Amino acid sequence: MSNPFRLLAPKPRAIQRDAIELALDDGSVVHVARIRDPRARRIKLSVDERGARLTLPPRASLVAGKRFVEEHRAWLLSQLREFDCGGLTPLQRGITPTLPLRGAIEPLHWDAGRYSRLRRTETGALLFTAPASAGDAALRRALKDFYEGEARADVGRWLPRYLASLPRTPRQVRFKVMSSQWGSLAPDGSVTLDLSLVLARPSAFEYVLVHELCHLLRADHSPAYWREVSARFPGWEAERDWFHEHGRRVKASLRTLLG
Repeated sequence: MSNPFRLLAPKPRAIQRDAIELALDDGSVVHVARIRDPRARRIKLSVDERGARLTLPPRASLVAGKRFVEEHRAWLLSQLREFDCGGLTPLQRGITPTLPLRGAIEPLHWDAGRYSRLRRTETGALLFTAPASAGDAALRRALKDFYEGEARADVGRWLPRYLASLPRTPRQVRFKVMSSQWGSLAPDGSVTLDLSLVLARPSAFEYVLVHELCHLLRADHSPAYWREVSARFPGWEAERDWFHEHGRRVKASLRTLLG
């Protein structure tokens, strides 16, 4: 029997979204996403690869929120600089001149074609072909497919050297655009890796793969777990430090290209 009092309970308030503009100390203007969240308990300003975000609890005024952002202008600028992609813009047909890949920047060539496709030619150059009717979504799908193909090729080269020392083979390896994590291991043994890893230097990408594979041995981050990582990937600390310095920029680059 259903609870009759549930019909009298107030409906939860929906999350409200808009944006504000803020002039920073370096002369740039940033758009800050403003979110009024009924679950929030305090005003919060955060920055990730998607940009700046101001979260307001239900009773906070817009004036208080704007004042909070103004008071943290210097902090906001420093955080945004960590996600600076060096002038990178969303993928544009015939305009985007280069693409990040494996820690480097490669020239990109454009041509007409029957299908939207990004590939490496026999000379090693990156060539993007697309029909005139292809929209932005089709171009970005092709870019995502190319990056996933390159990432799978890397994993295919690295994985065999580690399989013999593992209790079982990963059920599958999949790629997705992840916000905070670089990888994860599901209970069924499936490994998920952040697609932006293919933009990072190869040694950093390989370290993340080894990190997740070692969770097939131990599901924690105990000293025993890190001994397993060190045995398979000596010097992993240098890759961790590389992510601390460059990781945010790598994630932001992929999201920028994909729009």
